[in-house]
Amino acid sequence: MGYLQYVNIKQGTFSEHRFSNGNTLPLVQLPFAMAGYAPQTEDRGGWYYHPASRSLEGVRLTHQPSPWIGDYGAFLFTPQTDVLRDTPSRAWSGYRPSEAVLTPAYMKLRFLRARTDLELTPGVRACKMRLGFPDGRTPFFSVFPVYGNYTFDVDYAENKAYVTSDGARGDFHEGFKCYLVLRFSSPIDAKNTVISNKFLHLAFCTRQVEVDAATSYIGFSQAEKNLRDECGVSFDQMRDNGERIWEEYLSRIEIEPTDERQMRTFYSCMYRTGLFPHKAYEIADGKPVHYCPFDGSVREGIRYTDNGFWDTYRTEYPLLARIAPKEYAQMLEGFIADYRDGGWLPRWPSIGERGCMPSTLIDAVIADAAVKGIIGGELLETALEAMLKHANTDAPNEDLGRTGAGSYVKYGYVPNDVVHRDSVNLTLDASYGDFCIAQVAKVLGKTEIERTYRSRALNYRNLFDPETGFMRGRSSDGRFAEPFDPFDWGGDYTEGGAWQSSFAVPHDVDGLAALYGGRDKLLEKLDALFSTPPLYNTCGYGSEIHEMTEMAAADFGQCAISNQPSFHLPYLFAALGQPEKTAYWVRKICAQAFSDADDGFPGDEDNGSMAAWYILSVLGIYDICPGKNETIRIPMLCKRASILGEPLK
Repeated sequence: MGYLQYVNIKQGTFSEHRFSNGNTLPLVQLPFAMAGYAPQTEDRGGWYYHPASRSLEGVRLTHQPSPWIGDYGAFLFTPQTDVLRDTPSRAWSGYRPSEAVLTPAYMKLRFLRARTDLELTPGVRACKMRLGFPDGRTPFFSVFPVYGNYTFDVDYAENKAYVTSDGARGDFHEGFKCYLVLRFSSPIDAKNTVISNKFLHLAFCTRQVEVDAATSYIGFSQAEKNLRDECGVSFDQMRDNGERIWEEYLSRIEIEPTDERQMRTFYSCMYRTGLFPHKAYEIADGKPVHYCPFDGSVREGIRYTDNGFWDTYRTEYPLLARIAPKEYAQMLEGFIADYRDGGWLPRWPSIGERGCMPSTLIDAVIADAAVKGIIGGELLETALEAMLKHANTDAPNEDLGRTGAGSYVKYGYVPNDVVHRDSVNLTLDASYGDFCIAQVAKVLGKTEIERTYRSRALNYRNLFDPETGFMRGRSSDGRFAEPFDPFDWGGDYTEGGAWQSSFAVPHDVDGLAALYGGRDKLLEKLDALFSTPPLYNTCGYGSEIHEMTEMAAADFGQCAISNQPSFHLPYLFAALGQPEKTAYWVRKICAQAFSDADDGFPGDEDNGSMAAWYILSVLGIYDICPGKNETIRIPMLCKRASILGEPLK
């Protein structure tokens, strides 16, 4: 049975800056490969593809994990004929979206203005393209810059082009360059080729041109090796291989669906879970090597990038623990390499550390792998050393480590007059992170560390206000922030307010219930959460942010399923003894908020996290607390399912 036929790689792409139905890209990419490829319909920053657009600027070699993070090391490929234009905004062509072919392992686009077909199929660090130009016009293959400084060069004797980009965002990408080598099946027409420092227009005399392309973060010689390693096969062979790889990944979970819509949604989501993080290492002399963003050196070992742990720890990694434990272990080896290379575990790496979201939720990714036996030994020892460092030490840069670590150690919470944003979420995440440290210490037999951090993991109680029943920001002298309105977003809360943030105690649900006066009282509060209208105040942000708009549009009360902090809320009912309520809300959310369509997500999909929530929910399994080897089970939404060939009961 083939699963690729059910995948819509445009799922979630019908999005814009002010309203997200996924904020995804239609990535033609192998699972966890170093780069992906996507049509660029119009360059609007991170929002450079829209499925309703009738314009086509080219095909982008992309690493973008989120429009909020942006791209790096990107290149735009555009076929032109006769009249050349020197910018994508002038070289764009009309195209018919309905005629475009976009699958995980293959794309075919027709540029109407150039009367040219472009086909592409990806490898891990390379791709192959085929271009069919029209008769009677001079064919050109243009390479345009996307972001940063570019260099362009041509070797006419070898029919190759060499391009570099230093485009990357943030502070931690010392000496970064992405090196691109292009090899052509037809001789390059030197007379008509145009090179500048802003574009490259390669001319040809033949109508059919094949292009092999490979990139490297290390240098042109490594890019040449990557090209030799992957492009020594035909276009069709590379495509067939890519389809086999995707079929194997998608088939790791097999379901008997209730209907065709569920089948399409499920496997479109499965594709999404196989895109990030990206490999950021290459093979030299038979060994993995990687560019180190902290000092620009080349070091031995594996590295991965393009992942926001604040989002992905909740669902993506618990899913990978079930379907891709070997890949999960390798990813952790790469993430821990960042600690060895730069002294800190990653928070939001996108070639370099971006520090986009607060806290160090990689703690949960490490702890979950530890308790499930995915990693151990020296690697886990190093991970624990790194976790202890960021749990107790203020980093020299706000993008590194736990924000407010020093004040958290001093006060038992992060005071909002010391750290002026996100103090509630920083405290709750630190408390949970301490629990994760205790779990790793337990696996390693470090009893004293386990005891210390299991005690620290109860610090969430320091922010609970029994009068309102919410977690609230406190100053260093112990006073709760005033005035207080549970509909206020921002300020002491991250991408939400008190309703969305106060139940983020996955490691101690019983302890949280005790603060409310028992399980029944906490269940009453959860009922209120789902029945309270999706009201919000913008005061903490100064204006409306898209997560507010999306919560109101989805309308599951104050459960903002459009954003990751609400993912566990429906499952709290089951954790407190009412699985029927969890089943009710999960079924309702899956039916109303998810589909395989271009607008198929209720908010930012975020590196597989929202897609994984849907998959786990259809399967009726959910790890409410990554770092505990415990699973909540409710009735499956499909008829039957198996994981890695084992029936799910």
